[in-house]
Amino acid sequence: MVSLDVSDFTHETSLLDFPQVLYSDVENMRKAFIKHVKKFPWFTNVTLYGCLFAGGDFVHQLFSRNEKMDWRHTRNVAVVAFSFHGNFNFFWMRFLERRFPGNSVRMVVRKLFLDQTTAAPLATSVFYTGVSFLEGKEDIFQDLREKFLNTYKTGLMFWPFMQFLNFSMVPLYMRTTFTGCCAFVWATFLCFSRQSGDGTANAALAWMFTPKQDTAIEPKAEKLGPKVDQTGSKLDTEEPKPENLSPKEEKQTPTVKQDDQARTKEVEASLNKGAQTDTTPSQERGPQTSTDSK
Repeated sequence: MVSLDVSDFTHETSLLDFPQVLYSDVENMRKAFIKHVKKFPWFTNVTLYGCLFAGGDFVHQLFSRNEKMDWRHTRNVAVVAFSFHGNFNFFWMRFLERRFPGNSVRMVVRKLFLDQTTAAPLATSVFYTGVSFLEGKEDIFQDLREKFLNTYKTGLMFWPFMQFLNFSMVPLYMRTTFTGCCAFVWATFLCFSRQSGDGTANAALAWMFTPKQDTAIEPKAEKLGPKVDQTGSKLDTEEPKPENLSPKEEKQTPTVKQDDQARTKEVEASLNKGAQTDTTPSQERGPQTSTDSK
């Protein structure tokens, strides 16, 4: 790895030379990377593809703002990316180049057509079924049946443009790495579609640009606010229980209620007795006295 040397910035050199020094170091890094890719094409391309694809799931979880990172799901996505997607893309690019050599418009269109009608459906199917299999789902084809068609349609709005640049401008030994850079964005969309989306671009855009604070506040408001029926009238709710009661106070509360009930019964009984005693003399006097008492 090339690093900046302190000796390059002596008192004799000015700050105007800094961009030139930085450009030379970046150029040296680029040449070293290309040399490594040419020397180990399979290992470098597959490793970069798998890391970028798994990074897409990491970004999806960051956008979701979950309380905890689901590293198990990221591991499953990485296993599928390293075992199938990276290797398949590496050999698929070489097969297309041997079958349709060159970067003319005619050859690029043929590669693009075959890639979108063969490789794209296969890669999407393996992702949905592979991750479901690693998670131990009973029906590993459920996500594929429900979301494949929408996902494939969304892919037609993204991959043809990326692969056109790939087939026409990127050299063969770097095409898998370039596809991995595009797959970084695509994997973010796939992970969202599999967990909470339906495979459409509209659902992904709504998920990205909808603030999560609204969804977090609504359940709290439902818990704190009074219950209201369709007519707008408040419904009777249970009285709030006192908080932070000691065990003694919790035991005393039912006894206090029983004492109050007993006292009210005694008062009612005494009133009934008094009413009975008042009515007996009135009945002996006759109807006139009863009307006067009333």
